[in-house]
Amino acid sequence: MRLTNVAQLRLPFGKLHGYDVSIQRTGAALPISFDQRRHVSAGERPGSWMAISFRLPTKVELDELATAWLEVINRHGTLRSAFSRDANGELLLQEINVTPGAWVQHPVASGQSMNDALRDVFDQACSPFNAPSHRLCLLETALESTIVIASDHSHVDMWSMLVIVRDLLRALGLSDDEVDPQLLPAASFTEHTRAMVERPRAPQEVHQRWAQVLEASGSVMPRFPLPLGEPVPHAERVEVRDVLNVDDSAAFAAQAKEDSVSTLTAVISAMTSVTLDFADAPLRAVFPVHSRYDHQWDDSVGWFITNSVIESADPAPLACAAAVKEAVRLGSWPLEDILEPWGGMPEEPGMFAISWLDLRRLPVRVDSIGLEAQYIGATIRTDGVMLWFILDDAGLHLRCRYPDTPEGREHVGGWLDALILKLRAQARASVGGLLRLGERRYRVQRAERSDVPAIVALLSDDELGASREGNDLITYERAFDKISRDSTHYLAVVRDEQDAVIGTMQLSIIPGLSRKGTTRLQIEGVRVAASERSQGVGRSMLEWAHAHGRARGARLAQLTTDSSRLKAHQFYARLGYEKSHVGLKLEL
Repeated sequence: MRLTNVAQLRLPFGKLHGYDVSIQRTGAALPISFDQRRHVSAGERPGSWMAISFRLPTKVELDELATAWLEVINRHGTLRSAFSRDANGELLLQEINVTPGAWVQHPVASGQSMNDALRDVFDQACSPFNAPSHRLCLLETALESTIVIASDHSHVDMWSMLVIVRDLLRALGLSDDEVDPQLLPAASFTEHTRAMVERPRAPQEVHQRWAQVLEASGSVMPRFPLPLGEPVPHAERVEVRDVLNVDDSAAFAAQAKEDSVSTLTAVISAMTSVTLDFADAPLRAVFPVHSRYDHQWDDSVGWFITNSVIESADPAPLACAAAVKEAVRLGSWPLEDILEPWGGMPEEPGMFAISWLDLRRLPVRVDSIGLEAQYIGATIRTDGVMLWFILDDAGLHLRCRYPDTPEGREHVGGWLDALILKLRAQARASVGGLLRLGERRYRVQRAERSDVPAIVALLSDDELGASREGNDLITYERAFDKISRDSTHYLAVVRDEQDAVIGTMQLSIIPGLSRKGTTRLQIEGVRVAASERSQGVGRSMLEWAHAHGRARGARLAQLTTDSSRLKAHQFYARLGYEKSHVGLKLEL
């Protein structure tokens, strides 16, 4: 899932439609959560929304889309509520009836980008006191249709946006799951707000720990530990980075498992280390945690996020695990009671927040890659640092927003660079690529361009290879560049304790329709240096390759080897490979 900002959103140019629903206020009062009140009390302002975009797998008619959208609204109560103020200025949340309306085409001015046109629409339609404060848009070209849905943050969180996408696809009959498309009402966020009020108050030690962390931060919510410039709102700088690809993400997770911690904890460990290096201070940050403490809320839409604080002074994995566990516990109690001594959340310029969402572990799943889905943040002015991490089937991604000042660029930008370098270094050194053979240690890694000569030497090191390989490295380097640009291919090298390349293989993930849609792992070019053969290196390489394929959804491994390589045939047979097919080749 791509994390982005409306200014960096990737969109085609086309007709921009928006759906105007009709509403009637019922007058029925609804409870307001602590975080809703804090958010809406800041008043009308541009950029208080969040959005998600995705490409429809097929074209749909506008009327059909409108009907499906109304089904989604009817399923989720928070999408049928609106904020207002009474004559005394008191904040109210009331139920509204939402009924069919009409499509409008939003103008796109000459020279205006689609991003700016969308931002203008959402800034106007999705402000806190609008009724409703959400908007469905369709960006239509002759070839494709892209849906963009935005809502004021008071009614949604990132998890909720996935629920909305899933439910809209179901209502359109375009979902790839097997659930009945009929959308029954989900548990309401209103019920959750009432349930939170009825939860027990936090024990005294929780109050004390909150007080300790806030006191260490200057009696305010934790702030970024380095200067950001003048403490007033500035134009934002938004950095969107793909931190770890799918291979490095798997390696990083394997090391976390080896250390008996979660992937989140391993990332907190890296952040703790970088913060100590840069600021000579512990990592202290606002730490949002979800309040979907019961599975009845899994399929609901609302702001099921509350804030906690994390303090991590020791980068050791188990110490960071304890810090994460404590942060989750500190955020598991009603905040209004905890923050009462400060008169609410004590926010000051420079506030530092870290958000984490592992899409692979959520009970709500959509094919974010196939849908080209993007989480979209609004453009705002800011005086703090907000960091979002997303972990999905494509790897680890982040978006960071901070004041676009010289100090912000230097300190936050430098901190981010150091963090990403550390995470990537840890992925490359992960136990996930380690092959243990007795006293020997080998490491499997994705090949680099500088490895090409060593790979070619391995491919040439037998009678067959000597006759069909060549000496023109430029040809091989061009082929390497093609392979490295396609993430479905993994050209592996195996290094020994002295970092010398002693093995190679190319792994390719091939989706297919046959065998009930089986995804295959294709293994080619397996070579082990003559000095390392007959020691189990080849077997370990193939076992690693099988794990690589399974992790990417492959259910069948296949390979070809020359009919004259009799020893290779015996080797693969010992690993369980069967001579079930005839391999044919044709020179083109």
